[in-house]
Amino acid sequence: MKNIFIVFFLFFTATSFSQHTFTAQIKDAHTNENLFGANVLVAGTAIGATADENGVVTITNVPAGTQTLQFSFLGYETAEKKYNFPLENDTIIMVLLQPAGEEMEELFIAATRSRRTIADLPTRVEVISGEELEEKGNMKPGDIRMLLNETTGIQTQQTSATSYNSSIRIQGLDGKYTQLLKDGYPLYSGFSGGLSLLQIVPLDLQQVEVIKGASSTLHGAGAIAGLVNLVSKTPGEERELNFLLNATSALGLDLSGFYSNKYKKWGTTVFASYNLGSPYDPSDIGLTAIPEFRRYTVNPRLFYYFDENTTLNIGVNTTVEERTGGNIDFIENKGNVSNPYFEKNNTNRITTRAGFDKQLANGNLLSLKNSFSFFERSIEVPNYVFSGDQFASFSEASYSFGSTEMEWIAGLNLWVDKFTQAGEDTARPVDYNHLTYGAFLQNNWKASETFSLETGLRSDYQNEYGLFILPRISGLFSFSPNLTARLGGGLGYKTPTIFTEDAERIQFRNVLPINVAETNAERSIGGNFDINYRKELTEELDFTMNTLFFYTRVNDPLILMNTAINTLEYLQPEGYIDTRGIETNIKIGYRDFKLFTGYTLADVNQHYNRVKTPMPLVAKHRLNNVLMYELEDNLKIGLEAYYFGPQDLNDGSTGQQYWIFGLMTEKIWDNFSIFLNFENFTDTRQSRFDSIYTGSISNPQFRDIYAPVDGFVVNGGIKLKL
Repeated sequence: MKNIFIVFFLFFTATSFSQHTFTAQIKDAHTNENLFGANVLVAGTAIGATADENGVVTITNVPAGTQTLQFSFLGYETAEKKYNFPLENDTIIMVLLQPAGEEMEELFIAATRSRRTIADLPTRVEVISGEELEEKGNMKPGDIRMLLNETTGIQTQQTSATSYNSSIRIQGLDGKYTQLLKDGYPLYSGFSGGLSLLQIVPLDLQQVEVIKGASSTLHGAGAIAGLVNLVSKTPGEERELNFLLNATSALGLDLSGFYSNKYKKWGTTVFASYNLGSPYDPSDIGLTAIPEFRRYTVNPRLFYYFDENTTLNIGVNTTVEERTGGNIDFIENKGNVSNPYFEKNNTNRITTRAGFDKQLANGNLLSLKNSFSFFERSIEVPNYVFSGDQFASFSEASYSFGSTEMEWIAGLNLWVDKFTQAGEDTARPVDYNHLTYGAFLQNNWKASETFSLETGLRSDYQNEYGLFILPRISGLFSFSPNLTARLGGGLGYKTPTIFTEDAERIQFRNVLPINVAETNAERSIGGNFDINYRKELTEELDFTMNTLFFYTRVNDPLILMNTAINTLEYLQPEGYIDTRGIETNIKIGYRDFKLFTGYTLADVNQHYNRVKTPMPLVAKHRLNNVLMYELEDNLKIGLEAYYFGPQDLNDGSTGQQYWIFGLMTEKIWDNFSIFLNFENFTDTRQSRFDSIYTGSISNPQFRDIYAPVDGFVVNGGIKLKL
């Protein structure tokens, strides 16, 4: 009996000891990699242990009762889990830790059509989303010009001194080499791209995606410098109703509203905005820095969910705007003004869109999409009018299949782009009718935990310029959870049209149509290499750095040149354009503070007839700095400082370097917030250190605009979330 008691006692003791022992295996939640050196601590005690090379950790003598265990590892988010000791069994518990980093690392990128997150994509993608998108939207709620201009490697180039028209330059290349998309639909190009940056209101955007370098595999022509994809919000499980009211010291007004809801098989989003600009002349030179304009935008979309795997969406986007810049006394009707200079832009946009997505039982995805875009614009200056209509249609069928380890995307598309010049001055109309038939195939292969490869091939046939074969390749190297690198490159092309920044500056006056028989499509080759490093230095201090090296060469560039008196023609001199440089982004987070610093070196040159000259209107050196203080759901304060280096100008002179400083504030409550921003509070204006025009105010000859013309502007408003 005594021996039985001893055996029972030993068994009970061993059992009790094992139940006060905790054993777990700790892994990366994304890669399933064992986390050697991960720490586990019993909260409120000094009891803890470190994981071995298999990610296994064992803690003994855990006190009885409910205990909170903390799991931590450098570069990963700390996790806390509760367990009741003694445990019911002694099995090994699996614990998955999420990599620490910016919120955008968990995003899916619409432009790549992949089922992978941004962190797992071989293609380098930059995303503006969430709070960052809201913060930038507060500063300029009426358009996306500033939102893009404050992104490293992107410069928005103002092409008109009086109408405020602007284009996008990525890595120093002209705006015609950037493709602008909305939800993957290439709608903003040609004549319709002229005022696009000024007519896109950001309130209904979920995120903005930027891919730099040739990106033609999935989206076709035009993406030589890169592409910008604007992703709209879609209905969620909860109703969303947002309003924004903004006013500026320049007498501008923005009123926007967005509604989203989902009910059983139906969903809808409705976006509407009214934007008003008053003629504004801070330099008191008699010409508008901000034109007078009124713009109305309405964008309803309807979604029907056949089942959880099948969705149909249709929508229409309508924008109507009248914009007039020039002699401010004339615009404000201040008496008789003799021979006033003015520039009037009247635009009407109507775009219909339809999309159908069907996810099959095996996880494959069939997508069909179609859009029709009708654009009408009239540009009037004294004694001259240029006007026309553009019709564009985009149709595509794509099929995604395979697994996350071996993913394929294949598709066919048809792009129609037709422009018809209107008005009396049509002796030499610049009409065109372009049809492009495309087929593409892209593969994403996760070869191992440390290497992923993306390859793609597109074949386009263009009715006037023939066949284009466009390969592309990118690789992702994951050296550790903290260090990754990407290397990629590809070919691109651009179909010639007269609608470029150079022609826009002169309202297309005296520009001859493209001579197709003597013109080739512009072609490019380019590559990018970037290194990304992230590390959580302490529990309160984290550090992220990304450095990108880039090179792009454009062969057969199309140049607008004077060929006769009062006649300009697009020609292709012997030579090429190339851009090379570095972009570096650094982010440091400490408690409630975040510091962002970005530097861009863009060395862009023209090589014509064996003569090398710098590309005009490119700041070779740029520096972006933003310091944010943020109390979550309470308060935001941001200080900005942007540096632009000297720029070579078209008249042979050099523009001065300058800084722009800004201060943004926002106070947040449960359902609303108020914001107040001081943009360019040092009042940096080109007219303060250089001239805007030569000649008389009745017949101004405008010089290149390379610095702000509107100066110090205060804006503030209220946002409601109901």
